Amino acid sequence: MAAAPRAPARGSVRKTRPLTVKTSLNNPYTLCWSPLEREDMLFILQTLEDRFRSVGLQKIEDKKRKKKQPFLKKQSRDKCSIDVDINEETEKQPEGERQVSGWTPVHVRKQLAIGVNEVTRALERSELLLVLVCKSVQPAIITSHLIQLSVSRTVPACQVPRLSERVAPVIGLKCVLALGFKKNTTAFVDEVEAIIPRVPRLNVAWLQDSLKASRDNLEPESLESQDKELLETSFEDVSKCKRKPVEGQQAVVLQPLKIKKLIPNPNKIRKPPKSKKTTSK
Repeated sequence: MAAAPRAPARGSVRKTRPLTVKTSLNNPYTLCWSPLEREDMLFILQTLEDRFRSVGLQKIEDKKRKKKQPFLKKQSRDKCSIDVDINEETEKQPEGERQVSGWTPVHVRKQLAIGVNEVTRALERSELLLVLVCKSVQPAIITSHLIQLSVSRTVPACQVPRLSERVAPVIGLKCVLALGFKKNTTAFVDEVEAIIPRVPRLNVAWLQDSLKASRDNLEPESLESQDKELLETSFEDVSKCKRKPVEGQQAVVLQPLKIKKLIPNPNKIRKPPKSKKTTSK
């Protein structure tokens, strides 16, 4: 009879998996939002809540689409009956009472940037006038990148406590972590002008805070004239010339980063060099 395979002895050494180590560059500066006074917080929340209710901005969701579909086995049997029931219910409702899922009114929604991702994209494109962030974000790193983005784009931004708690139910959302007002806004002009003076100043160590330069000082005609001059000049002149800053606009100056010492990673496993095999003739 064939001998059964032996189990490993108790004293046998098991191979341990190597620890995965990832190198990362930490920021020597600590970024934090400037504190907002209580009176300013209450003013911002009240003005936003009143304006959203007067405008009537709200997201409508079709609850029938959210119904859980049956399992795959039962789906083929009950598919016809489900479609018949939905068609009967839609036929019973008159056209005036049917609610289409989405934002109403749409033109007001296009004047806002709601959510961290949408606010980040709008900031990168320099489309915003004001940015408000909820303080109850966990973890805080979700919105920390908006500090240097808003400062580099000269956009006033602040962290407002209870922003999501007060604004989200008014517009029909579960939470609002970030809210931005675009430059083409017409429904929130008075509110933005009233909130901006109450926004505290942000401090970023490696960027000059140029929030004092308002958007009115930026002249689009001068920028267009500079672009026309660049197009008319030759390629060699373009490589030499530099764009002049507009009057009233402060140029962003980066401070040099000083590296004290470079230490190699001691946990990194380095493979030995491959030795060339001698071919026997």
